[in-house]
Amino acid sequence: MTETGVERVLRRYGLRWLHVLRDDLLTVRADPLPPSVRLRWLPHVLLCLVALGVTSGAVAQLTDNGGVGIQIAFPLGLAQGGAMVLALRRPVPAWLLTTAAMMVGAFEVRRHLLANGAHDFTWPWTATGIIAQMAVLLLLALRVPTRVSAEALGVTVLLTYVVQGLMGAADYQPTGLVAVELFAVVVVLGIALRGRREARAELVEQATLTAEERSRRTLLEERSRIARELHDVVAHHMSVISIQAQVAPHLVENPSEELKENLAGIRQNALEALTELRRVLGVLRSEHLDVPKALEGTESGSDAAPHAPQPTLDRLDALVENTRGAGLSVTLEVTGDRRTLPPGVELSAYRIVQEALSNVLRHAPGATARVRVEHHTFGLSLMVVNTSPTRAASPSSGAGHGLLGMRERAAMLGGGLWAGPEPDGGYQVSSFLPAQVPTDGLDHVFPAPAAAPAPDPKDSSA
Repeated sequence: MTETGVERVLRRYGLRWLHVLRDDLLTVRADPLPPSVRLRWLPHVLLCLVALGVTSGAVAQLTDNGGVGIQIAFPLGLAQGGAMVLALRRPVPAWLLTTAAMMVGAFEVRRHLLANGAHDFTWPWTATGIIAQMAVLLLLALRVPTRVSAEALGVTVLLTYVVQGLMGAADYQPTGLVAVELFAVVVVLGIALRGRREARAELVEQATLTAEERSRRTLLEERSRIARELHDVVAHHMSVISIQAQVAPHLVENPSEELKENLAGIRQNALEALTELRRVLGVLRSEHLDVPKALEGTESGSDAAPHAPQPTLDRLDALVENTRGAGLSVTLEVTGDRRTLPPGVELSAYRIVQEALSNVLRHAPGATARVRVEHHTFGLSLMVVNTSPTRAASPSSGAGHGLLGMRERAAMLGGGLWAGPEPDGGYQVSSFLPAQVPTDGLDHVFPAPAAAPAPDPKDSSA
C-alpha cells in the first residue's frame, strides 16, 4: 500500500499513533456476536428498555434542571438512548455518538450555568449520560480488541478532564471523577469477559483438534496392528512358494536348465520378499497389544510367542471357553457348511468375534452373550449380541479403537460391519465378510485416513 503524504508527516514527527487511533476509533468494524448471545434475546430487550428510560430521563433532566430547551434536549436524550441500542451491532460508532452527545450537552449546560447563575446541576456528565456511556463502553470492550477499548477509555477520560478540569463552569456538582472511575470499571470488566470468551473458544478449538488427531492416530495404529497380523499370513504363503520352487526340479525327470533357472529365480524372489516382510514386521510389531487380561491366552499378545500361528475360526471354541472362564456366559452357534476360506478372512473373523466379546466383558458386566457364525456360499456372517448389563461398568483404560479396528478389518476384505444398541438395552455387532478377498490394490485395503470415524461409546477402548 502506498504511503500518503499525511502518513509520511506523522511518521517523521513520531505521531504515527494518531493514524492508528483514527483507524481504531473511526470504524464500524466489530467482532461478531457469539452464537449463544444471538439466542439470548432477553438481555437485548432489557437493554432496549433501559435505553428508553435513559432517553426520557435525559430529556427531563436537561430541560428541568439544566435549563436546556426541548429542541436540544430531545435530540441529546435520543442520541444517548439510541447509542445503547446501536452498540449491540456497531459499538465504535455508538461510543462516538454518546461522547458527542456528552460534549454538546456539557457545553449547552455550561452556557446556561454561566448565564443564569447557580443551578446546582450535575456536570459535565449527567446521571443518564453516565449510564449510557457505561453501557456503550461495556459492549465496546466485549466486541473490539483490547487496544481499541483502552483508546476509547483514554479519549473519554481526556475529554472529561478538558471540559471539567480546564474549562469548568459555575456552581455545579462535579461528576467527572466518578464517571471516569465507573467507565474504567466497566471497560476492565468487558476486557476480562472478552478474554474469558476467547480463551474458552480457543480451548474448544484445541480440544477439537486434539480429538481429530487422536482419532487419526488411533486409526493408523490399528491399521499397523492389522498389517502386523496379516504379515504372518503372507509370510506363510511366501515360505510355501520358496519350498515348492526348491522341490519342483526334483519332481520332474531330467528338468531342463531353463526350468531350473526359472525355479531358482522364483525361490530367490520368494526368499527376498520374505526377508523384506520380516523387516517390515520388526517395524510394525509392538511389545504389548491392547488385549483384555481375560483373553490374553487367545491371541498373540505380549505373553505369546512372537511367531505363533495366527488364529482361525477353528479356535472359536477355545475363545468362547476362555471368555466363559472370565465370568461371561457365552453361547456359540455355527450354521451352514464349513468351507475353506482365505487366511485373511479367517483371521479377521476371529478377531472381530474376539473384540466384540472383549467389549461385552469391559462394558456390559453381568450380561450374557450369543455368538452366531453363518457360512454362506459367497461369504461369512458374524453376529455377537449381548443383553443389557446388570451393573455399571468400570472405567476402561484403552485408547478407543475396538470398533474402529473391526470396521477396518471388514472394509479391508470388502465386507461391512454394523454395531448399535438393542431395544432391550443390549448391544449387537454384525458383520459380513465375502469369501473372495478384493485384489484392487493397497488403496482399497488401506485408504487415506482423512475422516476417521468417531469412537463408539461402547468401544472396547473408549
